[in-house]
Amino acid sequence: KFKKTHNTLLATCRAGNVIGGGDWAKDRLIADIMISVATNQKVSIRNPNATRPWQHVLEPLLGYLLLAQYLYDGKKEFVGAWNFAPNEENFITVEELVKKGISILGTGSYSVKRDDSKHEMKILKLDATKAKVYLAWKPLLNIDETLDWTFEWYRKYYNNENILSFTNNQINLFFNRWENVRKDKK
Repeated sequence: KFKKTHNTLLATCRAGNVIGGGDWAKDRLIADIMISVATNQKVSIRNPNATRPWQHVLEPLLGYLLLAQYLYDGKKEFVGAWNFAPNEENFITVEELVKKGISILGTGSYSVKRDDSKHEMKILKLDATKAKVYLAWKPLLNIDETLDWTFEWYRKYYNNENILSFTNNQINLFFNRWENVRKDKK
């Protein structure tokens, strides 16, 4: 009764904890760090030992674009569910991320205020093997680069620098790196 026939190929994607400049959503760790630093307050973390797969927003975006191309080209074998996650080295705790962020910024502090009222998994991990094998996708930024790129974006934003130009430079640098990786594979 609800089944329709169509030629549209669909897939679903899930990405690990995506970070990058410009995310101001409520209860987002990077935004919380930046707002705390900007207002000279301590960032409060509720679950310091929670391990997450941190990746820069450009990482899964690349995967989405690769997948979209295959679907657009009519390749039915790419229909389905896909995970995009960083390499294992990017799976660090919330507290490690906060410490690294404060170190990169050269300012800030934090406190732990546990909140067990929210059910959170201690460790979140995604298996991106399918994307790596079938899309030839791979993460390009290690955890230090991911955090440097993210916090540098916010630093420039708060310093009223040309954020559009900086964002375009990050995008170009990332996709140039991807092109170099692709050339090396050929």
